Amino acid sequence: MKDEYDFSEGERGKFYRPGAKFKLPVYLDDDILTYLNERAASKGVEVNTLINEMLRKDIDLIDAVK
Repeated sequence: MKDEYDFSEGERGKFYRPGAKFKLPVYLDDDILTYLNERAASKGVEVNTLINEMLRKDIDLIDAVK
């Protein structure tokens, strides 16, 4: 690491995008990912769509128990 950095040519806010949303990465175990990929393919949907559907159902179940 340098002792000093020159930011004289820097541009403040160059990569700022108002309204941009941060997406959290989710790391799945290989066996879980394989299962979900196969299940998504059989349903003809993307894996993220399948996972969102599954999580929504789980949330509904949790809310129903409250």
